[in-house]
Amino acid sequence: MDRLIARFCRHLDVERNLSPHTRRAYRQDLAEFKRFLKDDLGDAAEATSNAMIGQVDALMLRRYLARLHKRHTKTTIGRKLSALRSFFRYLVRQGELAVNPAETIATPKRSHYLPKVLTVDEVFALIKAADGEEPLTLRDCAILELFYSSGLRVGELAALDVGHLDLHEGLVRVRGKGDKERIVPVGRSACQALERYLAERGAPDREQPLFLNYRGGRLSSRSIERNLKKWLLRAGILKDASPHVLRHSFATHLLDGGADLRAIQELLGHASLSTTQKYTQVSLDRLMEVYDRAHPRGRKKG
Repeated sequence: MDRLIARFCRHLDVERNLSPHTRRAYRQDLAEFKRFLKDDLGDAAEATSNAMIGQVDALMLRRYLARLHKRHTKTTIGRKLSALRSFFRYLVRQGELAVNPAETIATPKRSHYLPKVLTVDEVFALIKAADGEEPLTLRDCAILELFYSSGLRVGELAALDVGHLDLHEGLVRVRGKGDKERIVPVGRSACQALERYLAERGAPDREQPLFLNYRGGRLSSRSIERNLKKWLLRAGILKDASPHVLRHSFATHLLDGGADLRAIQELLGHASLSTTQKYTQVSLDRLMEVYDRAHPRGRKKG
């Protein structure tokens, strides 16, 4: 099974061009399922280790999902099932399996949640906190400006090369999920921050990574998230915000400003409009808060 998982992970990298974060999550999910298989099959797993994957059926998968329900959210279980479904689909195409045992398993309904966002004032305070002339500060300021200006995923931002930017036109070319490419506007403030950062680097070649770590290599998604938390603290913002919160803030503030939901969908690179519609609920909740505070007949008693 280790051999099949390794082949599948190469397929995710070479053919589907998924991000390192997604590939790592899939690999961990499959390793967890492999451990379940050994426990579930017992001695038979050792005796027939080469054919272990062929013993998986829908009933076994339901037992596995039942075990996951004890310690994982529905969203996490859905992701793990998606990893298994993709893995078995790949094995069917490769002739390793006759049927996909996960094809008939229904994905758990996701729990509805509202995305966390920063207020406009909080975003401005965050970016202002990263105001300085040191090389790493210039870099981090450019990162924060670009996040909020263009609503990129952290993996998309980390993968950018210098040549993906067109600061004259105010555009960035992004390769998103499923290897889909999109062109996203870059605001004036973000362009200025990027120009200062690139000037400090001495006009690097187009093929070089856009954002570098202190050793001169490409800045990782984990480092970007760690640096964001540092600037949040310096700005006095106590919210536990990730880079994705800046993406949520970008979308919510656009919607509050009157942007069309379809346009926001294109900017975010969402395949489905239903994914984008969660931001309408955030804006509606905010509107109701304003109403309750301001309208004479809307104020709550007490």
